[in-house]
Amino acid sequence: MKIHLPNSAFLGNIDPFLRSFDPSEPDKLVITSNKNWISIHPVVLSMVAALGLTVDSSCITCESLEAKSRHYLERMGLFKFLKIQSGIAVVEHEPAGRFIPLTQIKDSETLTKFVTEMMPLLHLEPKHADPIRHIVTELVRNVIEHSLSHYGAILSAQYFKKTNTIRIGVVDTGVGIWATINNAYRPKNDIEAIRLALTPGITGTTRREGGTEFNAGAGLFFIKSIATVNRDFFMIYSGKGMFKLLKRDTNSIRLHADPSKDRHSEHNDYPFWQGTVVGVDISLNTTEEFSLLLDLIDKVYKEAIKERKKERYKKPIFV
Repeated sequence: MKIHLPNSAFLGNIDPFLRSFDPSEPDKLVITSNKNWISIHPVVLSMVAALGLTVDSSCITCESLEAKSRHYLERMGLFKFLKIQSGIAVVEHEPAGRFIPLTQIKDSETLTKFVTEMMPLLHLEPKHADPIRHIVTELVRNVIEHSLSHYGAILSAQYFKKTNTIRIGVVDTGVGIWATINNAYRPKNDIEAIRLALTPGITGTTRREGGTEFNAGAGLFFIKSIATVNRDFFMIYSGKGMFKLLKRDTNSIRLHADPSKDRHSEHNDYPFWQGTVVGVDISLNTTEEFSLLLDLIDKVYKEAIKERKKERYKKPIFV
């Protein structure tokens, strides 16, 4: 496999970075980078780290990094994930409220720790931060339960003070969305499977309308809705398919259950990614629409949690 870290790769311009990924020869990984500058979204870091976990460290080649911004890669823990020496020395400051380095999550304990560390990055009142916590928890829980990845989920996040925005990347190298959705539906290709995964009420575990009683498959829909309300980017990439929500060009807000009605770009001819990649930018400016949506999300997830607890402790009744 070959992957190149460009001078800039954020969600708005991530397409060339994804196109340049070469998934051939999966038993080795070659990492190259821009010589002058590297400025990338956390989802890019998560992708490189996730690939590194699938390859023996002796089969990873990382060219000598010359860009001044290489210290960012060291501080975010990329080389530790790859188990290679970077030769870069950095002075480590407390990351709380600024970023969360690359984190591997394979169980609920690690997930709880990540979400706890994420809360300060949101710089929001608890009533507004909790719904975002619910969504991220749901996304990672789905990876743990359904991706069948040996390596779990790889996450990283960063807060940008200038724009009051948090950027999050969640990546796995599991079976991918098509295989998961195909358990209950029959999508013809990866992009159709992604559209189904973004539709509320659709889950790969059942064709029952609305999903199960406590799993309506709403995590991706809600995080896309937050990006829609705040005019932010959101992308999901799995197999050969990539769906990217584009920024609204008007002030009118409409949340569509059918993702094909959103202002977006989609393709089904990208280099094959074994697993799923999710990247999102969340503006934390609390508009009225943002607050109302978070209230709705909070209500939905609290009901879902209540149903899960009832199911867990339900005792059989013998007549």
